Order: sequence, then C-alpha cells, then structure tokens
Amino acid sequence: MIAARSASLVRQLGLIWVVLLFSFQSSAIENVTLQLKWTHQFQFAGYYVAKEKGFYKEAGLHVNIVPADPSNPDTFFSVLSGRAQFGLTHSGILQQRLEGKPLVAMAAILQSSPYCWMVKAQSGINGPKDFVNKRVSHISRSENAELLVMLERAGVEAKDLALYAGLHPIRDFQRGIVDALQVYVTNEPFQMAQLGIDVRLICPKRYGLNVYGDILFTSEQLLKNNPELAERFLQASLRGWRYALLNLQEALTITQSRYAKDKTMEQLAYEAEKLSSYISVPGVPIGNMTLNKWEWIADLYGFDRDTSGHSLSGFLLYSRPLDKPVWSWMLIAAVVLTIVSIPMYIYLIFFKQRKYKLMRRQ
Repeated sequence: MIAARSASLVRQLGLIWVVLLFSFQSSAIENVTLQLKWTHQFQFAGYYVAKEKGFYKEAGLHVNIVPADPSNPDTFFSVLSGRAQFGLTHSGILQQRLEGKPLVAMAAILQSSPYCWMVKAQSGINGPKDFVNKRVSHISRSENAELLVMLERAGVEAKDLALYAGLHPIRDFQRGIVDALQVYVTNEPFQMAQLGIDVRLICPKRYGLNVYGDILFTSEQLLKNNPELAERFLQASLRGWRYALLNLQEALTITQSRYAKDKTMEQLAYEAEKLSSYISVPGVPIGNMTLNKWEWIADLYGFDRDTSGHSLSGFLLYSRPLDKPVWSWMLIAAVVLTIVSIPMYIYLIFFKQRKYKLMRRQ
C-alpha cells in the first residue's frame, strides 16, 4: 500500500516536473521574423534548413520567414518599423546607411553580385563595351549600381543608353524590343532556357566587381536592446547555410516541399548550381564581410563619405570571421592523444636512460 502510494507520488512529481520544464522552455523561446527580399526559392534555403532542422529552435528562437511582395520588395521599412527583426537586401543597404538609416549588416551570404545583364546569344553584345546605343531595362543606382558601374568602366555612359519602359520585359526581350535586361542570375536565364532561347549573361563578377549580395541585416535598436538575440539568430542561420551546401538534395527537398511549392525541382536545382559558387568561396567563411571591402564598394559607387555626414563606423555587426571553428571528434582525439603521449614519451626516455646507467654500473 505504502509502496503504491510512493510510486503514485513519484509519477505525479515527475509529471509536474515535465510540465514545468516544458513551460520554461516555451517561455524561453523568442519569436522573430525574417523578411526575405523576394518570393520563396533556393536563394533562401539556408534559412529554411535552419528552421526545419531545428537549428533556430536550439538557439531558443521561433522564426517566421516572410516572403517579399514582388511589387514592392522593400525590406528596409519592415525592419526599421519593427515588423521584422531581420531582413535580407542588396548592396544598396550601403547608401541607406550613409543617408543615416540605422541599419547594421550582419552577414553577406553572396560574396559577388548575382545581378547580370542578359542578352541574346546572337545579339552581338559580348561585353560591356558593346552596350552603346542599345536599349536596356531601367536600373536604379540605389540598388544594383554595379551593373551601371561595369558599363561606365568600359566607357559606356548612362546617357548613351536607350531605356526600356515597357510593362512586359520578358516578352519584349523575346521579340527583340529590348536588347539587355537586368536579371537575377538564377531566374530569367532559366525561363529562357525553358523556352529554348540562347542567352548570354554579362555579369559584374566576371569584371572584378565583386560587391556583396543577399545581406542579412538588422536595426541598431535591436542590437541595443538585445545583442545576444542577434548573435543566436546569426549563428543558427550560418549553420543552416553550411548544412544546406553540404546536403544539397535535402535542402532542395525542404525548399520545394515546404516553401517554394510552385517551383519544380529542376528549377530549384538550377538555382542551387548557379548560386553555390557565389556563396561558397575558397578561403572565405560563409557570410563573411570586411569593412575595407565595404569602403571599396562605397568608392566604387561614387558615394562621398566625407560630405554625407555619416561614416561606416558601426555598420558591420562583426569585423571578425563569422564562421566559428568546428572541431571534429578526430581532431579532438588527436589533440588529447598528443597531450597524453608527451609525458609518457618523456617517462620512457628517462626510464631507458636510467636502465642504461644501471647496466653500465653492473
């Protein structure tokens, strides 16, 4: 009887402990929103993986991933207004910062610009110098200025370009009404391939204009109020990207089955193949940025940092490499074995020398 009561009491206490633990864990989870810069696609696979594999949860986060409105993909307002804690954007964040917007860059997922000019293979446009008197899609210096800078470096001024202002750029490109379109390296070129139209991409990356792309950012206000939250989100996101690149098939499956349901696996695989070289660069940790390169980008875009009244001090979350070193169990075992072996080795040498001296005496 007493034993049965004791067992019942133990079960009740155990149940209470589980409930309290669950309540504590639930209250410890923080809800945050990540505002994407476009609709769901492999371009954001690292964040999907971080969520679906539980990396965010392990960091104490519940992340709501929100796609952009294609008609108005402004992520700056979402973060500054507090609707989202984190956002993704292009290198235009630099101009926003120099204009006084309290934005902080956390990581650059793409080490080079993914924006290119797309021309037809038979157009005769083989490089930037061939754009003179060609009709091109409109482009803003505040967003993807590297496309214009690439042309200007080849001696082609903006005034020498005829701007296309139609409502159906893809259709008019097919019909030859517009000669060159500003495109994202993974999207419109895939559409042309599906239609059997041979195209050529003229990209800043090829001409040494490696400006950062897909920048993860937040606000100064969030960093002031909760810097540890930003650190947890950043590290979990980078972990998601590392996992995605090492497990592409799984990342593709997660992306299509739970997010980009309107895209085919072929389309997502094409995107993954094209973007991998932009994300994973030999010798560069995923997401890494340097202040020196951002200053170079400011000069490249022609931003006057002296007269703007705003410096780049505080613009980067970190100046150190973003990827934390990961030690494998084999490396750890080797270090431990080395530490253990050194005193044993010294002891054996000492023992042999002592034995040798005793033998000589005898």
